[in-house]
Amino acid sequence: MNKAQLIEKLSLKTQLSKHQSEFVLDAAIEIIQKAVAKGDEVKLVGFGTFSRTHRKARKGRNPKTGEVIEIPGMKIPRFKPGKEFRDTLN
Repeated sequence: MNKAQLIEKLSLKTQLSKHQSEFVLDAAIEIIQKAVAKGDEVKLVGFGTFSRTHRKARKGRNPKTGEVIEIPGMKIPRFKPGKEFRDTLN
């Protein structure tokens, strides 16, 4: 499912227009991104938790030349599904 399909289903479920549904979805995504970027966790009970973690620096290899390169550490987003979400999959 892509974003347009999600907006369509959200529109049908909430009886909002597609434009309003897109606005709500974009706002929710933006709020989650900003909170996680700040280092906060966003916990949606029954769905899951969005958080930020740090990946350590490591050595890699350029596949073209074989040269060893240093890959810098970075902050990455993480999603841990909640129990109810996991249970719906099994």
